[in-house]
Amino acid sequence: MDREFSREGGGDFDERVVFVNRCAKVVKGGRRFSFSAVVVVGDHEGRVGFGFGKANEVSDAIRKGGEAAKKEMFSVKLAGKTIPHEVEGNCDGGRVLLKPAPDGTGLIVGGGMRPVLEAAGVRDAVGKSLGSKNRLNVVKATVDALNQLRSAEEITAARA
Repeated sequence: MDREFSREGGGDFDERVVFVNRCAKVVKGGRRFSFSAVVVVGDHEGRVGFGFGKANEVSDAIRKGGEAAKKEMFSVKLAGKTIPHEVEGNCDGGRVLLKPAPDGTGLIVGGGMRPVLEAAGVRDAVGKSLGSKNRLNVVKATVDALNQLRSAEEITAARA
């Protein structure tokens, strides 16, 4: 996983490449390769986004994925260094379960969940990938789970 910090818009963004896929198209002269990359961008303070870039070169695919991720950034509701409540996210075959954890536990998650949660600034959480192992779908399911998070004030206001 690559770590890269860039200065844009006055904030530090942590850009991580989750997965690079090589695809081959067979043509008359042989094989033509193209690449796709899943990139996660976050500021470690509650903002995160992911992007999917495709190109004929790996570096171009990563650059396109990073640009797409910066456009799709959203805010995550945090409770200190962890998430406020248990949540489940789904996307196609990917299903993830995220639970809050006490201070000092660390991130006990695997696969595509770790870069998303680290980029968002979550330090303590427990997670389990229940469905597909496809890293793109696990990243999308994690983003879906983070979008479902609500703070305690929002929940009490909705009940009133």
